[in-house]
Amino acid sequence: MKVTASNIINAIARLSRDIFFDYPTTRTRTKIKILSVVRPLGPIRILRKTGKSECEQTISSSMIQRYAAAFKEGIPVNIDRVLGASYNTRSALEALLAHTPEFFICRPHRVQFQESSTIIKSGHKHLIWNPREPHAEGVVQELPCALTISELPSLETVYGVLDFPIDASTELDIEIKRRHTQIQIALALIGHQLGFRTYIAANDQGIQYNNKPLIDLPGVIADLTEERLLKAYSEGVDAARFIDCLWLKNGRFMPAVMEIEHSTGVTSGLSRMQRFKDSIPAFERTRWAIVAPDEDRDDVITKCSEAQFRGLRPQYFPYSAVEELYGLCTRRKIKGVDEVFLDSFMEKAAS
Repeated sequence: MKVTASNIINAIARLSRDIFFDYPTTRTRTKIKILSVVRPLGPIRILRKTGKSECEQTISSSMIQRYAAAFKEGIPVNIDRVLGASYNTRSALEALLAHTPEFFICRPHRVQFQESSTIIKSGHKHLIWNPREPHAEGVVQELPCALTISELPSLETVYGVLDFPIDASTELDIEIKRRHTQIQIALALIGHQLGFRTYIAANDQGIQYNNKPLIDLPGVIADLTEERLLKAYSEGVDAARFIDCLWLKNGRFMPAVMEIEHSTGVTSGLSRMQRFKDSIPAFERTRWAIVAPDEDRDDVITKCSEAQFRGLRPQYFPYSAVEELYGLCTRRKIKGVDEVFLDSFMEKAAS
């Protein structure tokens, strides 16, 4: 048995829409109310209330899928360790799920490392999936837990040194350019690990990374006219020239076309992808994805839902998910997975 995003959505959808739910901690007075739940994969719209202040927020499909993937029966899960600081609604998701019958609060002991010794400390709040003995719906129940968690420090994503050529692009804020390029590098190295060939926008290929141009990254190609999939479509090659990143596979598939929108606006990226799509055949299994910071999710969803872009069926690939996948690829050297694996890191941005 395993938890899926649809399991979580269905469980939360059965909770009352008429009441405010408490967080499973006495340290906050904040309460949350469910406004809407989109089946089968979300998102969930909530109202967060603190004192007299209220605000509407969205729990994204991407967050729900990543949280679901962390659960195994009887194993405690700390949402902050799963999602890091990526989402400001992660505690709301945890709180709602704790009110559903199959999920319990638990506080496993933890191993604390101090120089060469370790000590066992009292535990932090976790959620545990216990489907065989469900509790009443709409309440939070704590499950006694004798387990001990070894909380090794999380591994951060570390990038090498970047050096930008002196040209008109240097007028752009250097930190914006740096962050854009870091994500581009992560996508290229993910593509290489998953067995894809990667194209990087022509105007970015000369950026230096660890004293080599991006074009020298493993698996990166310089010229789309040499790709069997596209060489017959000169108009398509021209349209793709300045798209931030493309993944190609086996001369027959294009798993993803991605525009990184750190500062230039989502609409311009969607328009570039739309022109490219209009100039090539309808290849199967292509993902048209906007890659953007987590805090820009609402803007990405709004722009992707505009009528002129619905034919793309665009997806949202948050920075946190890119770096999570990058970490898996660099530290675990994952291989043998189908490109459908990518869908667990992306969110459908338009219906």
